[in-house]
Amino acid sequence: MLLTIFQTKRPLSGLVKTQRAFDPRFFSSNASSSSVGVAELPVLSPPPVAMWLLTSSVLVFAVIVVGGVTRLTESGLSITEWRPVAGILPPLTQADWEEEFEKYKRTPEFKLLNHKMNVHEFKEIFYMEWGHRVLGRIIGLGFVIPLTYFALRKRLTATMPKQLFGMALLLGAQGALGWYMVKSGLEDSLMDTPGAVPRVSQYRLAAHLGTAFVLYAGMFATGIATLMDWRFARKGEWSGIKGSEETWKAVVNNPIVKKFARNSKALTALVFVTALSGAFVAGLDAGLLYNEFPLMGGRLAPPADELFSKAYAKNEDGSDVWWRNVFENPTTVQFNHRCLAITTYACTALLFASARNPAVRAALPPLTRRMVASAFAMANIQVLLGISTLLYLVPIPLAAAHQAGSVALLTTMVHLLVSLRRPGMAAQAWRRAAQQAKTASKVAQ
Repeated sequence: MLLTIFQTKRPLSGLVKTQRAFDPRFFSSNASSSSVGVAELPVLSPPPVAMWLLTSSVLVFAVIVVGGVTRLTESGLSITEWRPVAGILPPLTQADWEEEFEKYKRTPEFKLLNHKMNVHEFKEIFYMEWGHRVLGRIIGLGFVIPLTYFALRKRLTATMPKQLFGMALLLGAQGALGWYMVKSGLEDSLMDTPGAVPRVSQYRLAAHLGTAFVLYAGMFATGIATLMDWRFARKGEWSGIKGSEETWKAVVNNPIVKKFARNSKALTALVFVTALSGAFVAGLDAGLLYNEFPLMGGRLAPPADELFSKAYAKNEDGSDVWWRNVFENPTTVQFNHRCLAITTYACTALLFASARNPAVRAALPPLTRRMVASAFAMANIQVLLGISTLLYLVPIPLAAAHQAGSVALLTTMVHLLVSLRRPGMAAQAWRRAAQQAKTASKVAQ
């Protein structure tokens, strides 16, 4: 990218002597050379770093959706081993397929549900799970290799390496967690449990999905923030506002904006919890119960003895009856998800309504106003998808769209929060240097 070049030969408050204000080389080295004397400024990550992070977040979005389809098609237990390297290739010969199919035949899922399945039908569910795993490996390589390059080239701002290497470790842990989840559905003990259905633990499923949400939000937020910092350093534009440093400081320090930001953070947390509760619904197939809305069996809530059934308690004194019903009773899990979803929608509507208040609207940056409107629009779409999924007995296209909608809603809320953050310290330093260079250039003329 070609950038406007400022040059000056006069000292600028001891900060800049002679410099190209947005020299890409300066972002990576920040060191003066014999030909160009440059006082040190902090590294400011260029747009390629932002594009890499946003691309990574898109891939994580995709793997979440593919993972949802894998579960909906009951394909997740088709691969009975975790081979991080050798598992990249699927079976290549008919003998390989027969060997893989024999392994699947020893699983509880085949014995209890799919004992009539042939090898051709097995291939369909195998490729679904294989594709999910391969996409996860692609994300890992697509994140770690550029991260190493940008780190060695010193293209990352001071706070980014720690965050991004943490994400890289979380990506590795996510693969292990995925296998830990699958393993729960392959245990032979399921054969000894009356009425047991071969499926993964809803706790492990929620942990696996929750980790993916955290990774997605982290990559997306960091990518957007990096892009915004670059624009601020180059053009002085912040969340749709262009002006001096005092302009954006007045916005973020405004009590109205601070209160709005607190409410937005609380709503983002609620969106995350609601999405996570959906993992328990999926893990227990709770969406196949009470396929009506807004009532459940002709009433607002099922009977108390059904919501808190003693059959789910494992302690003799029944002390665990409450929390086990919350997380293990399909009826209670669906009811909780409904309550959380309704609460999330209501809070999103309230946040949108507050942003329409003239005083609040005047105080918020343009980007924030657009994001809160987007969040409310996405919340409406998500509610319609959720109700349709329930009424039509969880068809795969609607259920997958509903899971994707949860990520989309989280995206709008994360973008909203980023729109209210201050420009990074590196971006502020670069902006001040550019302004000083421009001022000195005018004085020299």
